[in-house]
Amino acid sequence: MRWLTHLGGARFTLGVGLALVAAGQPRLGLAALLANTGSHLVVQILKRAVARARPCDASGTPLALVHLPDPHSFPSGHAAAATAVAATVALAHPMIGPVVLPLAGLVAYSRVALRVHHLSDVLAGVALGLGGAIGATHFLR
Repeated sequence: MRWLTHLGGARFTLGVGLALVAAGQPRLGLAALLANTGSHLVVQILKRAVARARPCDASGTPLALVHLPDPHSFPSGHAAAATAVAATVALAHPMIGPVVLPLAGLVAYSRVALRVHHLSDVLAGVALGLGGAIGATHFLR
């Protein structure tokens, strides 16, 4: 589960966008990078505005089973990034959608399973990622 959650991290999601550019699909790669960047900006603004604590035990100790990059839970940046990239790719290549979209869903699930986020955090992240993908795809048309 831990390796799966890292598929929503910056290294992997930005790497996918750059790999698409290098593989001869610059428009798709740029759309994925734009979707990821746009959703990330909104995630960071909301994290600071809402400042929701991550899942904790009764004494206030975080329950996370992986490293916490910050103390804020809402919304999930990993879920947003994975969804932004996967949905952008699925919009461009619908035949790949049944592979990449469930993978993004598993990244979102891993954030709850690893006790880093509440369910509502990942649902909001998925919504932001979808918004980023749709917006970037239309912007680059």
